[in-house]
Amino acid sequence: MADRRPARSQGPRGSRRPAASRGAGRRPGATAAARAPRTRPRLTGRATVLFVVVAVLTVSYASSLKTWLQQREHIADLKAQIAQSEQEISVLEREKRRWDDDAYAEQQARERFNFVMPGERAYRVLDKNGRPLDVDQPLSAPAGTEEAPTPAWWDVAWESVLLAGDPPTAAETKQDAPADKLEAPQQ
Repeated sequence: MADRRPARSQGPRGSRRPAASRGAGRRPGATAAARAPRTRPRLTGRATVLFVVVAVLTVSYASSLKTWLQQREHIADLKAQIAQSEQEISVLEREKRRWDDDAYAEQQARERFNFVMPGERAYRVLDKNGRPLDVDQPLSAPAGTEEAPTPAWWDVAWESVLLAGDPPTAAETKQDAPADKLEAPQQ
């Protein structure tokens, strides 16, 4: 059986003495200032231990959190590198499939190595110093043969389409024509 003790009344500050015996130990001539309750210190031993434990846990969790955040950043960087590598792989695989086509391989041989098929003639364009020109270098006209640039054929064709949709009147035609080509009106 459990040992049961009768409950005692608890006085102020957890004293276990009966209320009658609390005042018995006081001196009869004590002043009012001496009877004032003592102030408790603000920082007790338990509070200090609690503060130290909380500080240690905070430092421990902060370093763990910092490590976790660094790892997350590293993982994100690695995922970006993986995505870039996968994209490069797909480009290279597409290039590899292009090389499987005989027409593409022939085109590359013509461009890169200047190969020609049997029966064809190859010509090389040389610059004024006798060195061959690359495919990307533009050709220039010889000095003194500068001509006015002719309009492109598609520009001429488009102008004729516009003119066909809205032909000029006879008065507009006479104003635009040179003076020596005007016809005399017939009577």
